[in-house]
Amino acid sequence: MEEPRASERCPARTASAFGVNVQSATSTLIPSAAATSPFRKSSSHVRPTLRMALAVPPTAELSVILTAKSTPAPVAQVMGGVVTPQHTVGPAASLAAQPQLPRQTPPHLGPMAVAALPSLVPLVTPKALTEVAAQSMGTVEKRRFIAVQAARMDATTHPALLPHLKQTTTDGTCGAANGGTVCGPPAVAAPGPSPAPANPNPGTIRILPGSAPNVQAGVPAMHAGLMQNGRVVFLDKVEEFTQIKLPNGQFAYSAEYDPATNQVVGLPYKTNAFCSGGAFLADGRFVSIGGNAPLDFIDPTVGDGFNGIRYLSRSATDAGLNGQAWQEPGNKIASARWYASVQTMPDGTLFVASGSLNGLDPTVKENNNPTYEILNAQGVSNGKNIPLEILNKNQPYYMYPFIHLLNNGQLFIAVSKSAEIFNVATNTVVKALPDLPGDYRTYPNTGGSVLLPLSSANGYAPDVIICGGGAYQDITSPTDPSCGRMQPLAANPNWEMDSMPEGRGMVEGTLLPDGTVIWVNGANLGAQGFGVAKAPTLEVLIYDPVKPLGQRWTHGPSSTIARLYHSVALLLLDGTLMIAGSNPVEQPILTPVPNQVPSEDFVTEFRVEIYTPPYLSGANANKRPTGLTLSSKSLKADGSTFTVKFTAPAGNKAVKVALYHGGFVTHSLHMNHRMVFLDTTGYQAGATSQTLTVKMPPNRNVAQPGPYVVYVTVDGVPAIGQFVSVA
Repeated sequence: MEEPRASERCPARTASAFGVNVQSATSTLIPSAAATSPFRKSSSHVRPTLRMALAVPPTAELSVILTAKSTPAPVAQVMGGVVTPQHTVGPAASLAAQPQLPRQTPPHLGPMAVAALPSLVPLVTPKALTEVAAQSMGTVEKRRFIAVQAARMDATTHPALLPHLKQTTTDGTCGAANGGTVCGPPAVAAPGPSPAPANPNPGTIRILPGSAPNVQAGVPAMHAGLMQNGRVVFLDKVEEFTQIKLPNGQFAYSAEYDPATNQVVGLPYKTNAFCSGGAFLADGRFVSIGGNAPLDFIDPTVGDGFNGIRYLSRSATDAGLNGQAWQEPGNKIASARWYASVQTMPDGTLFVASGSLNGLDPTVKENNNPTYEILNAQGVSNGKNIPLEILNKNQPYYMYPFIHLLNNGQLFIAVSKSAEIFNVATNTVVKALPDLPGDYRTYPNTGGSVLLPLSSANGYAPDVIICGGGAYQDITSPTDPSCGRMQPLAANPNWEMDSMPEGRGMVEGTLLPDGTVIWVNGANLGAQGFGVAKAPTLEVLIYDPVKPLGQRWTHGPSSTIARLYHSVALLLLDGTLMIAGSNPVEQPILTPVPNQVPSEDFVTEFRVEIYTPPYLSGANANKRPTGLTLSSKSLKADGSTFTVKFTAPAGNKAVKVALYHGGFVTHSLHMNHRMVFLDTTGYQAGATSQTLTVKMPPNRNVAQPGPYVVYVTVDGVPAIGQFVSVA
């Protein structure tokens, strides 16, 4: 393991405050036209040709007028970190940019420093002034819009500014790129935070020891999946530092973590998997789809991932596959996709939707890919891009949509605040569903969405919940505490509103085998993107969907680790929840760097935590069923049966068998995540030796093909799960 440089941060910095994040060791950067968007793209690793186009001209001016409440004040000219008084201006209402100031030639356009001048009334924060300075290279009118946008950050604390601000919009069309309008409050209000009592048995969180000094997860855990060998695969983007080096001398950007031993091994890949989507194929392979551009100045061995497809094979019985690299035989998707969602269909094909074409400003529609394509059951694209109107109309909030397979074979799709039922076979919208009240729910203000447990008791009727979100992409954005829950196939579907104890963005929900949902990670302020979130939400929230409205939420323990942008959570075979990741900076840092814009207050997090839920805590810790055996591990979703044998604690009263799919986890989304409670016969209350006959779901609309885990719970306490294959 190689230690980072002495500064404990990576030197190739970016113009992330400009709305375009560019990693380059050599290029000097200026703002692009995309910079005027309120969206600060968390990313774009711009290709070399674009990096060349962003070279600084010989001269550049950046100036901002600051105004005093009643007396003249200096004008600060902000140049590459230099602030000098230039002029005086008049009353507070005159917030604009000075068009003609002496030009200077800064050595570089680095982080903008803004001086604190005693004569100024703090109408605009240093952070907001930095935004103005970083984006003021355009026309006078554009500068005025930018200044107003910056001032709006403080409108809540300085109401006198409000009359001078531009129009507020609530449809996502906001920012300087849209006439200087501003992302406003929700068009339809949602419930505020609701206090939640402490769970009487909250569970516990512990930090796992590393496999060696300074080696924990091995790589930043941007994407994750539980593999058939019981290990967890982490998948990341190209970085200037991780905890593992490969035999070729390059850093690993993917790792295989064994929860039983805390050992981790690096896994090579060939194309940049940054912000990809994914799923498990019907044959059990884990697939990552899409990604971002190559960063050959960091690692020349990793190529363009925008249209890449990566496959990983693991087995519950063949240990020879452990530690093997990602396979990339050269298959490509039909078009570039960065931030695409993936849903497995009943026939094993993959529905791949949305994504950015180039990682640039999503308020510019030419950068976006509001289409879907189909990959066959072997993970090969049919080469056709098909427009999807719900993505088109919800730009720029169109990336990483929430998608769930319904029990009629159709899809529930939610984007921004919109939702619909979509028939893939006929390429038609079956029903437009009511908008979800509250703030935006998808990137860059993603909350979390869970398809609640399915069962025959109500005909496997789907029940979807979406929690959290936010108002706009900035560190000042409030987050939404509300949750909407809907049965989309009901006769008159509508959102039943509830709320968490606090607003949370980047919150993610994970099903447990007892039917409850654990919500972790995220922030109370800010959004997704590099350096645009703070006030981490550390508390575990426990949601019980069968309890009455108003009684479903309790809180568990609190972590000591901030889990912000690029964090994950997933269920392990032993029924505990693994929590990892948080890499809210463009390149890894191990020590906070204060007073940076974007923020670098939160480090790249390699530590791994385990949350032990209530069902394995306290007195429950010694009540786990043991000796689980299945009559078959090759099952079919056709109503057929199999046998389960196990030893139960004496005095047991109830049993459940769950068919569980954890899916592909990234960016608060758990793609394809679902759980089905299976019908059983043969249970004998109180008996220690149990033999059950278990009935599979009636069809692949309820359980699409792929790997699943069978969990048996006795009085809510799970046995160690076992992987099966469902066809």
